[in-house]
Amino acid sequence: MTSWSDRFNKLSGKTRFVVCRIFLHLGGQEVAPLLGLLNRAAREAVEADGDLNILGEGLVDICQNLLQYDTYWRSAANEGDVFWNEGEAGDFVNELFTDSAGRYLSEIDLDEPLPSNNEPLVLPATRNLVVMITVASEGEVPELETDLAEMNALQAGLKAIINLHYQQRLRAIQIHFSPSQFGDELSDDQLLTNFPELIPL
Repeated sequence: MTSWSDRFNKLSGKTRFVVCRIFLHLGGQEVAPLLGLLNRAAREAVEADGDLNILGEGLVDICQNLLQYDTYWRSAANEGDVFWNEGEAGDFVNELFTDSAGRYLSEIDLDEPLPSNNEPLVLPATRNLVVMITVASEGEVPELETDLAEMNALQAGLKAIINLHYQQRLRAIQIHFSPSQFGDELSDDQLLTNFPELIPL
C-alpha cells in the first residue's frame, strides 16, 4: 500500500530512492570458488575508481554466481529504507558501508596476491561465507522492498538487482564479504556473533 507521503512526493515530482542491504550466508566447502570471484570483483572495483558501470558489471557477475550457488544458501536477511532526498539516501548508504566493513574479516587486503587458476589451493577453505550487497536505486523496486529471508524472494531480489544495473537505475553499489580472503575462517560461532540478523532459509 502506498503511503500518503509517497503519493504526495510522486505528485510533486520528487525522485524516490530505495536503499537496500542483503545478507546471504552460504555454507559448505564448495563455496570457496566464490571467494576468488568476490576478491577479483573487489580489486576491479578499486581500479574502477567509482565508475558505476564497471561496478555494476561486477555486481551482475556476483549476483549471477550467487543464483547458481543457491544449493548452498543457508540463511539470509535484508534491511532498507525509502528516501525522497538524495543526501539522506547517501547518508544511509554510508552508514551501511561502515557497518558492513566492520563485520568480521570483511576488509580485503589488496596487497595479497590472488591464487592463479593453475595453482593448487592448499589453504584451508572456509565452510561459511557471508556476502553483503548494498545498493541504492531510483524508483520503486518491489522485489527489494520486502522480506528476502525466503528462497524465492531472495532469488527475485538478486535478479532485480541485475535488472537495475541494465536499466541504469543504480546510484550506489557496495559489496562486502566475510571472510575476505583465502585461508581465513568464519566459524559457526563467529557467524552467530557477527551476523545475528541471519534467518535460516
